[in-house]
Amino acid sequence: MFDFLKKKKEVPIDHSAQSFYAVATGKVIPIDEVKDPVFSQKMMGDGYAVIPSSGDIYAPINGKVLSVFPTKHAIGLKMSNGLEILLHMGVDTVELNGDPFKIKVAEGDAVTPSTLVAKVDLEKLEKAEKSNEMIVIITNMDAVDQYELTNKGEVEASAEVGHVTVK
Repeated sequence: MFDFLKKKKEVPIDHSAQSFYAVATGKVIPIDEVKDPVFSQKMMGDGYAVIPSSGDIYAPINGKVLSVFPTKHAIGLKMSNGLEILLHMGVDTVELNGDPFKIKVAEGDAVTPSTLVAKVDLEKLEKAEKSNEMIVIITNMDAVDQYELTNKGEVEASAEVGHVTVK
């Protein structure tokens, strides 16, 4: 009845290394090679991108969906260690108002690297002259102890590409 008087149990932070995965079949590149300076200069955080050969886009982490942007070009995710991840699909794609994106998840959904989170019409991105880089960014870098991209180049979707530990 008086639950508000009870102390909340603190959830311990998982300091073990957690993995990042390729969001699509294609080529993994470090974030500093992304064509947009906001991402390549790490203004939003560190991470990586996949230049996809397929429009099937999978979750980059084990975690849950925090938000789906109304323009469908980005999905906010959270890892069990508290890190917040942004999956940004393409560069300057917000102005497309969601047209090339079919989102397959909703806020609160649990995701794994085998979860299809979106289908992207890569031809529509090309016709709109937009870069198709699928960018994965750790947005709360202040909580990161170590981040490493360990697998660059050609990969299959859901292949492990890096890991992170928190402070």
